[in-house]
Amino acid sequence: MLPIRQAALAASLLAAFVLASGSASAQTAQPPQPVDTAADPVIAIVDGSAIRRSDMAAVQRSLPAQFQQMPLEMIYPMLLERMIDAKLLAAAGRKAKLLDDAEAKARLAQFEERLLQEIYLTRKLSAGVNEMAVKARYDKFVKENPPKEEIHARHILVATEAEAAAIIAELAKGADFAKLAAEKTTDPSGKTTGGDLGFFGKDEMVPEFATVAFALKPGEITDKPVKTQFGWHVIKVDEKRSVAPGLEEAREQIVNDLQQEIVAEEVAALRKDAEVERFNPDGSAKKN
Repeated sequence: MLPIRQAALAASLLAAFVLASGSASAQTAQPPQPVDTAADPVIAIVDGSAIRRSDMAAVQRSLPAQFQQMPLEMIYPMLLERMIDAKLLAAAGRKAKLLDDAEAKARLAQFEERLLQEIYLTRKLSAGVNEMAVKARYDKFVKENPPKEEIHARHILVATEAEAAAIIAELAKGADFAKLAAEKTTDPSGKTTGGDLGFFGKDEMVPEFATVAFALKPGEITDKPVKTQFGWHVIKVDEKRSVAPGLEEAREQIVNDLQQEIVAEEVAALRKDAEVERFNPDGSAKKN
C-alpha cells in the first residue's frame, strides 16, 4: 500500500495527467526529430509501441507548474504508469474503430484546423521576426523617438517655506548640500544619501517638482522653496543626460509589434483572395 502522502501525489498526478491529455490538442505540434537512442532511450514498450524518455519530458512540460518543478525521478514511476494507461486507452479506441466515429472525426477536424493555423503562423513569424528585422525596427524607433532627457538631482524636504528659505540661505553661503540634507531633510532615504534622487525623467516626479528641477542647469540650486503635496523642497541638479531605450530593453515590444503586423498582413492578404459568405446566427441568409 502506498504511504498516504505518496497516494495523494499519485491521485493529484492522475488528475493532472488527464487534464493535460485533454488539452494536448491546443499545443503546437513539433516536427519529428531524429531519435538518438543513447540520449533518448525507450523507457517502456506497450504492445509493441515504444515510449521514450523525451515523450515523458513532453508530458511533464504539459502538467501544472507544481509537477513541472518536481524532479523527474520523484514522479517517474507514477507518470510512466499513466503514460502506459494512455497508450492502452488509445489502442482500445483504435480497436473500437473510434476513428470512424462521427464525434471523433469532428474533433479531429477541429484539431487539424488549429494545428494548421499554428504551424502556418509559426513559420511565417519565424521567417519575418529575425534579428535583422528587430534591429531595423529598433533603428526606426530611435530615429522617430528623440532620446529622453533625464536629470540627476538632490533635494531637501522640510515642512515649512521658512525652513526651506533658511536652507537656501545657508547653501548660498557655501554650505554642503549633502550634509544639510542628512541633517534637515524629512525624507527618510535622503538622510543617508545626501538627498540623492538618482536619475529620473520629467514624468517620474510630480509636476511642481519636475518643472523647477528640469529648468535648472547642472550645479544650480533653486533660489526659492518649491511647494508640492509632500512639503517644501530645496532642489539641486548634479547632471543632465539624454537617453534612448537600449535594443534589449525595447526587444520584447518590438517583437510583439512585428508579430502582430505579420499576422494582420497575412490575414488581410488571405481575405483579399477569399470568397466569403456570411449568414445569420440561425443560418438564414443575411439581408442587404
